[in-house]
Amino acid sequence: MTQFELPPSPSARPGRHSVVWLVAAAGLTVLLWQFPWGNYLLYPFTLLATWFHEMGHGLMALLLGGEFHRLEIYPDGSGLAIHSGQLFLGRVGRALVAAAGPMGPPLAGALFILTSRRRGTARLGLVFLGSLLLLSTLLWVRSPFGLLFLPAMGLGILAVARWASPWLRGFALQFLGVQACVSTYHQLDYLFVESAVINGRLVLSDSSQIAQNLFLPYWFWGGVMAVFSLVLLITSLQLAFRD
Repeated sequence: MTQFELPPSPSARPGRHSVVWLVAAAGLTVLLWQFPWGNYLLYPFTLLATWFHEMGHGLMALLLGGEFHRLEIYPDGSGLAIHSGQLFLGRVGRALVAAAGPMGPPLAGALFILTSRRRGTARLGLVFLGSLLLLSTLLWVRSPFGLLFLPAMGLGILAVARWASPWLRGFALQFLGVQACVSTYHQLDYLFVESAVINGRLVLSDSSQIAQNLFLPYWFWGGVMAVFSLVLLITSLQLAFRD
């Protein structure tokens, strides 16, 4: 991953130099994710992107009255959120659950970026994210690999919240927020395919599930989600670094 050079004043709020690094890191992350070797080069962030995605599915199912049974993350970077039950809003509810995988993370990421504006809220944002990683492991994660990786990531984020400088805490939360926003582009082609193979099983893509429950073709919904994710990232960065 790209190494970041800290500015002379570590106590200051991340400034415009940070914006350049964040945008460059976002672009590089998306580019590298499009290659098989890129997923391994960015392995921790590949797995974090999968967690964001699957948590989006599971939490939306819970919000709409369903049951979130378990979350699985596999060593190859893929994952599954297993849920069931009748959902509020019927077909629209099922479409929302499908959309929450690609779109939940950008919404959360935009919130993290905005939260990073103040030192106190930046620390709270890191504590929230690290704690959610640990809580999700306790409640829903059942795959052996996920049980190893997610607690380690959660504890690492909590360590940054506890011991890092105010500047680094703010920058770290912004960086993780950017990673959440661009996780929609983890496998860009996935937004525009009808089905995909996950852990050896052929399943409908999220875009196809939205189209199946609503209207218009799957590639239309893939395009909408790709554009909306980019808009969220740009808007949140503009607001966070506004003078």
